Amino acid sequence: MNIKSLLLGSAAALAVVSGAQAADAIVAAEPEPVEYVRVCDAYGTGYFYIPGTETCLKINGYIRFQVNVGEDVGGDSDWDAVTRGQVQFTAKSDTEYGPLTGVIVMQFNADNATVQTSKLDSAYLDIAGFRAGLFYSWWDDGLSGETDDIGSVVTLHNSIRYQYESGTFYAGISVDELEDGVYQGDVDPVTGLLVPNDGPNNVGVAVGLGGKAGAFSYQITAGWDVDNEDGAVRAMGTVDIGPGTLGLAAVYSSGPNSYYSTAEWAVAAEYAIKATDKLKITPGVQYYGNYIGGASAFDTVPSDYDGAGDAWKVGLTVDYQIVDNFYAKASVQYLDPDDGDDSTTGYFRLQRSF
Repeated sequence: MNIKSLLLGSAAALAVVSGAQAADAIVAAEPEPVEYVRVCDAYGTGYFYIPGTETCLKINGYIRFQVNVGEDVGGDSDWDAVTRGQVQFTAKSDTEYGPLTGVIVMQFNADNATVQTSKLDSAYLDIAGFRAGLFYSWWDDGLSGETDDIGSVVTLHNSIRYQYESGTFYAGISVDELEDGVYQGDVDPVTGLLVPNDGPNNVGVAVGLGGKAGAFSYQITAGWDVDNEDGAVRAMGTVDIGPGTLGLAAVYSSGPNSYYSTAEWAVAAEYAIKATDKLKITPGVQYYGNYIGGASAFDTVPSDYDGAGDAWKVGLTVDYQIVDNFYAKASVQYLDPDDGDDSTTGYFRLQRSF
């Protein structure tokens, strides 16, 4: 009986001790709720909600490796390899005026390990058809191949524009800052050099309209360079024919200006052949009337096209999709001006998009 009493007493004592320890135990805090990234499908694929907001964000871009070939294209070398990385951030949110869009594009270029550049490639806001900021103009558009030369020397401007869109039709007007365009000049009788008539261009007005009707698409673009007091107009169209797409374009310039300064007029044509689901072959040709050559930003150009000869250009571009979001492109172009030496240029490119 004494042993039994001892055992019962020990059990009771252990129960009291265990109860006391349980009362003194530290209780772990409940974890804070985590807000996981939510998919935003209101504006298409790739968007997600920024945590804690109703703003949708999309991140995309590409990595490009390219080898350019041509006479002295790499200084004293006839070839030059370059690499580019580009990333784009697009933010969208609903407002009483429709979607509010903000875009930032950063671009990084490397000619080698030490010669590198980074730049703001675009940054603009967009709402109810109005766009303001740094963005590419309608003059940046062109045919699908690499032969046509029907755009501005610089197509990225600080601009404000309004564009009306309705289904397959759009029309708009923009006011562009043209400080990095081309400047008209006259030949100095002593030095024989072109001397700018005025300071940097500061403003231009452009209009654009386009649309699509079945297999046919079209675009008409015009621009007036206020400082140079000249303008240009361009028309393009494409139509699906047979195994490919035929593209035609024409441009006219009243005088060299920041919207078009290569020639007084030019016509271009191409035929983009879809050989397979992954392979596209695009031969192209262009003819220039009163060709004065390709200028660069801040270059001085003649005040008119008088006395300039003609030129013609032919080329071939091949696009091949290796796998999804990864493709190769090769292009070769031959240019023969009346007033200069002929030249052959080209490049090979690998690009991975994401």
